[in-house]
Amino acid sequence: MGVPKYTEEFKAEAVRQVTDRNRPVLEVAKGLGMSDVTLYAWIKKSGKSIGAVKQVQSLEAANAEIKRLKAENRTLQEERDILKKAAAYFAKESR
Repeated sequence: MGVPKYTEEFKAEAVRQVTDRNRPVLEVAKGLGMSDVTLYAWIKKSGKSIGAVKQVQSLEAANAEIKRLKAENRTLQEERDILKKAAAYFAKESR
């Protein structure tokens, strides 16, 4: 078997999946049945920055974590307030 020939449209779509849709290179390459090295080369040749994509992914992950932590903090504050009220009630009852 020889080296597979890919159309320019195929290459462009593979690059777009990584750069525009923020999908990991390894995932895209595996899904398309190709080498990740080849896909990295296409990305480099396209002039698009994978570093910027990774930075965006990192920011999105950080924002998701902040959102999760804020929700957890809200829940913990509600639980604390309930326990405070219960402690005050039982302290008043025991007198």
